[in-house]
Amino acid sequence: MDTTQSPIQSFLNYLKFQKRYSQHTIISYENDLKVFFDFMEDKYGNLSLPEISATLIRTWLANLKQDKMASKSINRKISTLKSFFKYQLRKETISVSPMTTIASLKVSKRLPSFIEEKDIDTLFQHVEFPDTWEGKTNRLLMLIFYQTGMRLSELINLKESQIDRGNSNIKVLGKGNKERIIPVNKKLLNDVSDYINEKRKVENFDTVHLLISEKGKKLQPRYVYSKVKEYLSYVTTNERKSPHILRHSFATHLTNNGADINAVKELLGHSSLAATQIYTHNSIEKLKDIHKKAHPKS
Repeated sequence: MDTTQSPIQSFLNYLKFQKRYSQHTIISYENDLKVFFDFMEDKYGNLSLPEISATLIRTWLANLKQDKMASKSINRKISTLKSFFKYQLRKETISVSPMTTIASLKVSKRLPSFIEEKDIDTLFQHVEFPDTWEGKTNRLLMLIFYQTGMRLSELINLKESQIDRGNSNIKVLGKGNKERIIPVNKKLLNDVSDYINEKRKVENFDTVHLLISEKGKKLQPRYVYSKVKEYLSYVTTNERKSPHILRHSFATHLTNNGADINAVKELLGHSSLAATQIYTHNSIEKLKDIHKKAHPKS
């Protein structure tokens, strides 16, 4: 189906201009809808929106399942269709949504992987970061990831102007352009100030973004990802070594040390508590382990 035509484009414009979703998210929605409508057209011809029933949608979902698509991925497509038809309902293109009787698939919850606190201590106390511009940049990006829990895109786009020394915090622009404030310690703020002062010596440096390469340019995602993987490999055998693992570690260490789950939600920039509650499972697993080792009747 040609996505330049309504009603898909109208929906995508709504996501972009009213919901203020990121380009990456909008592309995901667009791809899901294109695959869905291509399937409908191939199987049932050129249907109007009111002709698309729950039964027809289930044939598409069954087809995805038959193609061995993961339940999590199918659920994302269900979510896309729910949003799309809800929008069409508001626009009165349809009188009833075909998604009302379609439920998401059950997904087995996998606990988020994280780096142990002792390994994080080893990283910053015993691993040597070269006394070069690259070394200083790598150390600071690792510190910021772990001490703020910010996402890869948030760190790469972090601006000097978002560092608030007076109030000891960093303002982060997250998903959907939502701003959140993360408190940070004086030590990190001093490291950031030293970095900014040194940065002025880099030729043709980017004056807006905080972290820059040796050539003075904003960091690229691939570079950051590879450096995080390299430095984590020095301290952990954990299979997963990525910026997101440092975000998981930030959240897990907070909850393990008694942080309120609502506070963790705000720090991570989650829109719902459900996304944050998975970190409490790690705390429960830790308690189980302590009980098993310490209780005489366990």
